[in-house]
Parts: sequence; structure tokens; C-alpha cells
Amino acid sequence: MKKKITLVALAFAAVGVQAADWSDTSISLRRGTNYAEPFNTDSVTKNIVGLTHVSGFKYGSNFFNADLLLSNQKDPSAVGSKTGAHEVYVVYRNTLDFEKVSGKSFKTTGVRGLGFTSGFDFNTKTDAGYNSKKEMFAAGPTVMLDFPGFLNVSLLQLWESNSPYSTYTSSGKERYHYAPHPMLTAAWGIPFSVASIPLSFEGFANYIASKGKDEFGSNTVAETNIDMQVMYDVSGNKTFKVGAEYQYWKNKFGNDYTGAAGKGAFAKTPMIRAEYHF
Repeated sequence: MKKKITLVALAFAAVGVQAADWSDTSISLRRGTNYAEPFNTDSVTKNIVGLTHVSGFKYGSNFFNADLLLSNQKDPSAVGSKTGAHEVYVVYRNTLDFEKVSGKSFKTTGVRGLGFTSGFDFNTKTDAGYNSKKEMFAAGPTVMLDFPGFLNVSLLQLWESNSPYSTYTSSGKERYHYAPHPMLTAAWGIPFSVASIPLSFEGFANYIASKGKDEFGSNTVAETNIDMQVMYDVSGNKTFKVGAEYQYWKNKFGNDYTGAAGKGAFAKTPMIRAEYHF
């Protein structure tokens, strides 16, 4: 846990050291009643509180997000518990813009620029079964497409490990490193309007290749995770937004939903979402 706190501190330090040309920080709340967890046949209700920061600096941009995920008892915190699991999941990405770094334009038809993205994910979850302790580092090229708002596509190499502990069997695993594997990822924020109502289409999509065998010796499979939302700017000045969100996550965490992980490895989750920006 100390190592993870250090990573958060480093992320904030990186954001702080690079003087921001622009920035946006928000607190969000989302809720859904049809979340899914591998090896769990029940639909799970979750309330998720998020802290998000994006900013631009002289040579590129930063993205930081920390989610606190609170499950109901269908995803219990311990064996026999009537309280739900809780999880913290953190993502940090830094993108260097090659034009800003070199002074040379890389614009072409349909392309605004090129860059290099690096960063990390980590989580800590307290639940009855897996108790995930993920650590993942990511790096690779980014194409910034010429869209209203933004649409960035990256091909990142991932180095992921985990050290789970099962309270069902009272057994744990030493930190296990999966095979390095690629992820094709896109992130977007596209403003539009319907009948003069200001809206935005936002989200991300990840296609993650198999990461080889898991810590239990089973083969993992490729996974697809798409999370998208349509948001309405209630305030009119981008301070307060509400909207609808949908998550499609096939073969969650690399678990084959047609195998032992079952339908819990295939999430199709509608949500409501609210954000306050400052």
C-alpha cells in the first residue's frame, strides 16, 4: 500500500511540476444496478465516487483519475459478510505532444498531431474472493485525430502484475507478473447539441490482448472494455453536468465469460452520472 501511495504522490507531483496552461478538475458520482464480477452470477449494485484531473502543459497533457467503488452485499467484503466490497482504482497518463516538444508539425488529413503516452494503473480491493492488488505500467504512441473536442487513439504496451488473496481458501499469491501485452485504446470528448441543448459524448474504449497465463495457471483471453456517456451541461458553463453512462466489458480482466468465470465476466451496465467541475 505504501508503494501505491507513493505512485499517487508521484502522479500529483508530475502534474504540479509541469505548469498548467489549462486544467479541469471534477468530482463525479455514478450508480448502476447491473455491474458484474467474474465467478459471480449475481448482478451487483455499485456507487462510484470519482476524482478526475486533466491539464495541458508546455509539452503535452496529463490525465489522473481515482475511483472509490462501493458494492452492495452481492459482491461481499468478506466470506459471509452482509456488507459490500470496496475498491480504489487509480489511473495516471502523461502524453507528450511531438509538435510541442520538437516545434515540428505532424498534422495531416484527419490527424491533429502525434505523441507518446505513458503512465500506470493500480487498485486495491477488499472482497470475499480475489482481493485484487493490481499494478500496471503502460507506454506507447498516440495519434491525436482531428475531431471537434478530442479523439486520441493509442497503442500501449502493458506490464501488469497482481498479488491476490482469497478469504475463501485463506491462501494468497506472491506478486505474479503476466506476460507483457498490448492494448489498443481510444479516449474522446466530443461536444454536440440537440435542439440547442448542450451535450457531450465522452468515454474510452480498450481492446486488451491476452496476458498469457494467470497466477492460477489458466489461459487468459482478450478483453474489450467500452465506457461511454452522454452528458448534459445543466449549468451552461461546464460546471455541473448530468447524464447517462453505459459500460460494455467482455471477458473482464481477461477471464473467458464462456468458461468458469461465467456471465460475471461479461458486464453490460447502464448508469446515471453527475459531475461537478472546478
